[in-house]
This record gives sequence, C-alpha cells and structure tokens, in this order.
Amino acid sequence: MNFSLKIILYVSMIFWTAFISPIALAEESVSLPDAVKIALECNNNIKAMRSALSASERDIGIAKSNVMPKIRAGEEFVSTNNPAQVFAYKLNQGRLTQQDFNNAPGSFNNPGNITNFLTGVYFEQPVLAKKAFIGIDMAKKEYSAQGYDFLRQQEDLLNKVIQTYLLVDTTESFLGAAQKGVEDSQEHLRIANVRYKSELGLYSDVLRAQTALIEAEQKQISAQKNYEVAKRALGLLLGRDESVNISQLLPIIPVKEISYYNNFSQGRNDIKAMEVRVENSKNGVKFAAADFFPTFGITGGYQLYDNKVPFGAQGNNYFAGGALNWNAFDGNRRKYEKLKAKDRQAEVQEYLEGLKKHVSYRVFESYLTVNETRKNLEMADSALKSAEEGKRLVFKRWEASLSPFVDLMDAQTNLDKSRANFVKSQNDYVSAIVNLSFESGILTQELALE
Repeated sequence: MNFSLKIILYVSMIFWTAFISPIALAEESVSLPDAVKIALECNNNIKAMRSALSASERDIGIAKSNVMPKIRAGEEFVSTNNPAQVFAYKLNQGRLTQQDFNNAPGSFNNPGNITNFLTGVYFEQPVLAKKAFIGIDMAKKEYSAQGYDFLRQQEDLLNKVIQTYLLVDTTESFLGAAQKGVEDSQEHLRIANVRYKSELGLYSDVLRAQTALIEAEQKQISAQKNYEVAKRALGLLLGRDESVNISQLLPIIPVKEISYYNNFSQGRNDIKAMEVRVENSKNGVKFAAADFFPTFGITGGYQLYDNKVPFGAQGNNYFAGGALNWNAFDGNRRKYEKLKAKDRQAEVQEYLEGLKKHVSYRVFESYLTVNETRKNLEMADSALKSAEEGKRLVFKRWEASLSPFVDLMDAQTNLDKSRANFVKSQNDYVSAIVNLSFESGILTQELALE
C-alpha cells in the first residue's frame, strides 16, 4: 500500500471517529415495550384519531341538548309609527292615558313615532320528544363503535411498530452477513495475492478476487442503506423525526392450534365496532319511525318594555304555555325514511357477516404462512450449514491447488446467498407469527404488552 493511500485511509478514520460515530451514538435505542408506549402516545395518526374519538363523544352532549331546557335572553329596539304597534307598545310600556283616547280616532290613525326597548328572558322545555331520546342512544352507540375502531387502530399501529422493529433487526443481520462476505472476500484476495507473488497462483485469480470483493462491498453499501432506512421508519412510527435503534430482540411467541386463533378472532375490535353499528342501525329505524309520534313541550317568558333606555322596566308581562304538534300526513316522507333505514340495517348486517368471513380467511391464510415460513427456516438452516461446509472444503482444495479459484468464488457466492436467505427466513417466520396474532386480535396479549 503506497503512502498517499495510507494518508487517505488515516484521514477517513479520523473523520469517522469525529463525526460519524457521535451521530450513531446519539441515536435513541428503545426496547419493544418502550417503543409501543411511545408510539401510542406520540404517533401522529393515533393522536389524530384520539381527537376524532373525543369529537365523537361531544356528539353525545349535542344529542342530550335536544331534551334539555333552553333559556335565552335578548334585547330588541324598535322605532315605528305603525298605528297598531304604537298602541301596543304604549300599552305594554304602561304609558297609555286618557289623553290618548280623547283625540280618537285621529290619534289612533296618526299616532306619530314611538321607540321601544324590549328586554326578554325565554324558556323552552321539551317533554315528549321521542326522536331526541333515540338520538341520544344513537350517539352513545356510535361513540362506542368508534372506541372499538380506535382500539383496532392502536393494534394496527402496534403491529406496524413490531414489524418495523423486526425489520431493523433483519436489516442489521443482513448488514452483518454482508460484512462477513466482505471479510471473506478480503481474505480470498489476500491469499490470491500471496499465491500469485509466490508463483503458485494465477493473476486471473487475483482479478476475480478483486471483482468479488467489489461486489461484496456493493452489497454491504446497500445493506447499510436499508438498515438506516429501517431505523428511520421506526422513528417515524414513534412520532420521531430521527432514526431510532432497537435494544432487544423480539420475544418468541409460541404457535398454537388454529382453533385457538379462530376463537379469539371473532372478538376482534373491528368486529365489535361493526356489531355495535348493527345495533345502532336498529335505532336508525326507530329514529325514522319517531316522526309518526307527536311532540309536546312547554314554553314561557318574561318581558320588560321601555321607551327610553335598554333594560328599562316601564312595563312588564309574562307568558307561559305548552304546544302539542303532530304531523298527520307528510306525503309519505316518514314511510320512505323508515324503509330506507331498514335497508341501511340490512346493509350493515351484511357488512358484518362479510367482515367475519374475511377475518376467518385472514387467520387461515396467516396460519398457513406460519407453517410455510417455519419449514422454509428449517430448510434455510440446513442449506446454510451445507454451504458453510462446502465452502470450507473448496477453500482447502484451492489452497492445495486442487480446485480452480472459480470453484471457490461459486462456493462463496452460494454461502453469501445462504446467509442472507437464513436471515430472511428467520425473520419471516417471526413476522408471520406476529401477523397471525394481529389478525386474531390478540397481539398485545401474546407479547404481554397490555
């Protein structure tokens, strides 16, 4: 190695130590329970859904307001020369005198201008309002359904966090396998150079070894990039704007019989949400039919009149009463709204049945995927052991000049593929188990993250 190249490598090492290493050390490392906790608190989508759930809860209060008493106050000002209103305002203000009648009817027909300040406090209370009470129950049920939706979204986030957590481990293992491949290629190049200089090998072997080393380094660069992207993806799920590393491996989840997962899957939160909406669709029919019933409410008020100042009290009065309303015929609107509500009920019921079948299918598919990945892992483990032994034997034969360097390159390529395939198969198996638990709605229980 020439002097200039040594200087470049030395400067590169200083740069890595001074700048790159502190950045790596600054990355936050989290355990799986901590990652789940942070995600549920800081993930932007979950925070948005939490606000949406809170808004849905407000609908209950809005619905209740329809049966609560209403009290309002107001101040009105009028200036008019309308004969009937002038007479009424004077009467309400308590300013009507005998003089107003002495010049009648001329004073009535041309009364002149009058001003009036009206201060009023009014009260309304629904008593018989069937539709309003049904609306309260509907708002409560919809809030309950959205609560189950929110829980399912939390489970979905949990699944994504775990899968990404696993992806960080997978890409790190790929990076380790790639680094091992680079180390093997460097050793092959070193030996090829030694053999060539001692006239025991060919220069073509040196060139092949150099090419193999470059390819191994390219794989390492790609593996490094994938590792960095996976850490950044984990940070994104945790509501971070930077990369997050892992501090532990995923716990092993034992696989049980498919009946175990089928039993739990029918209690998934999204199924519960749909079941609540089926119940609420029945309320929808009642809500539409409530228009056939009359409504009744009481009302009252207290008013102050003054011709000079607001909130004055030259005159005052009150009123109280009740109102019964019944829409005897509305052109069959209520009839068709009720029929429409029944159609909506049938629609939601079919969605529920379809969801249950879809969940059953997803559990079935996920369970077969677990079996598939388990068998692939077993075969990948066997293939890796064979590749390691095959490469060891070819390397010995090449050192003894009994095999060409091409055979060693082929053995090394086969070993690199086997290493990568073993890592992939190992993590595919764990990922499949996690997904099976997610599809069954028991992921938090299986990982003891409740």
